[in-house]
Amino acid sequence: QVQLVESGGGLVQAGGSLRLSCAAPGGTFSNYAIGWFRQAPGKEREFVAAVIWSGHITTYADSVKGRFTISRDNAKNTVYLQLNSLKPADTAVYYCAAGWTTGRNTKEYDYWGHGTQVPVSS
Repeated sequence: QVQLVESGGGLVQAGGSLRLSCAAPGGTFSNYAIGWFRQAPGKEREFVAAVIWSGHITTYADSVKGRFTISRDNAKNTVYLQLNSLKPADTAVYYCAAGWTTGRNTKEYDYWGHGTQVPVSS
C-alpha cells in the first residue's frame, strides 16, 4: 500500500509560481512512476505530467509544457511539480498518483493522494 501526500498549494496570482510536493511518508515509492493530475471545478480530472521511477523520462500535457516541470528525488522519496507562469485556467485541485506507467489516463494509476488546491487569481 502506497500512501501519497501532496503539499505546497495555495493562492497565487496570475504569472506567479508554486512548487508542489508529493511525498510517501513511512513508505517507498521509488519503484513507481508518478503522475500529476488536476481537477478544476465542474470538470473531469486531467493529466498534467508524469515521470518514470528513475526520473530520466518525463511527459507533459500540451497545456502546461514549457511552464511546468516534474522532477523526483528518490533519496527523499518525493516528487515535485514546479508551476511557473500560472494562469487562472490552471486553477484546480492537484493530485499525485503512483502507477507502473506514465500514462495519461487516471485508470493507469493505482494509488492517489487527496490533493492540494491551487487557486490562481486574475
